[in-house]
Amino acid sequence: MSRDEVELWFDKGVTDGLPVVPPTPERVERMLSGARRDPEELVGVVPPNYGRATVKKIAINAVMAGCRPDYLPVLQAAVEAACDPTFNLHGLQATTHFAAPLIVVNGPIRSRIGLNGGFGVFGPGARANATIGRALRLIMINLGGARPGEISMSTFGHPGRYTYCIAEYEEASPWEPLHAERGLKPDESAVTLFAGEAPHGISDHSSRTAKHLAGSLGSSMACLWNAKHFPLYSETMLVVGPEHARTFERDGWSKADLKRFLVETVRRPYRELLPDEASGEGTNLRFASNPPGPDELIPKFASVEDLHVVVAGGRAGRFSVAIPGWLGTKNGSRAVTKRIQNIP
Repeated sequence: MSRDEVELWFDKGVTDGLPVVPPTPERVERMLSGARRDPEELVGVVPPNYGRATVKKIAINAVMAGCRPDYLPVLQAAVEAACDPTFNLHGLQATTHFAAPLIVVNGPIRSRIGLNGGFGVFGPGARANATIGRALRLIMINLGGARPGEISMSTFGHPGRYTYCIAEYEEASPWEPLHAERGLKPDESAVTLFAGEAPHGISDHSSRTAKHLAGSLGSSMACLWNAKHFPLYSETMLVVGPEHARTFERDGWSKADLKRFLVETVRRPYRELLPDEASGEGTNLRFASNPPGPDELIPKFASVEDLHVVVAGGRAGRFSVAIPGWLGTKNGSRAVTKRIQNIP
């Protein structure tokens, strides 16, 4: 009796726990038709095992994840971003924290390949979102060696470690898209890779002014990581829902206005952030050689550069989502944006 071709790939230990599409030579060749690059060209080396992510090896994992050939340029850009030292995939692969690489896609390629930025943006139903995100995870496992309990030591992980890929809903946004804010042209296509926890939903159906809504979002975000963890030593992504975005638009608030408000107003006195009888956790500033005064206000977000704001989600429902990042110090991760090239 011949071996089941699906079970064979489980036996090889190259899956994410779900069945994969067997990468036959014919399927890999068809996938490579979306590359416009030499199959042996090196896109990056994937830590911590530093496996060589050639165009062909990326294509093999794309087949296994269920991608279409026209998704391949997006995946290649995501791999390039992941292998950028600024992103620090090595640390992310081995951390005990919860974070996973979130792929945010901008530009014309979103509609061309059917990426979802609207209803259920973080959920199932869109092949492009599901398979591009999954392909990056398979590459992290099969080329980077990050298997849970071996190299990947995340205490809990989160569902985004299966697949974590969205499109920004640029058509519903009053602001410049993320990739343009980060230096690319609006008509270019790009991916931004952000090391993020799971989405933390924020519900506000009552605020009708930009200031009230920003205050509501900010007070909800004050508990990210820990209610006393001021300032955050990580970047944070705020995914503003379209209905909330319209509130900011009506009052003429720019993205910079929102970021500045969050940095300037989400603060607590230093004395409230120290360990006390009710909580042993406290701000890391207590270890400083020159600690702040007891009434000095400490910001939750260290700078506007640590905040990334995008618009996504369904047009019905006054919700937004906050995504805490993973360590932004010299040992942590910074978001990386790469232009998508060689689009057929």
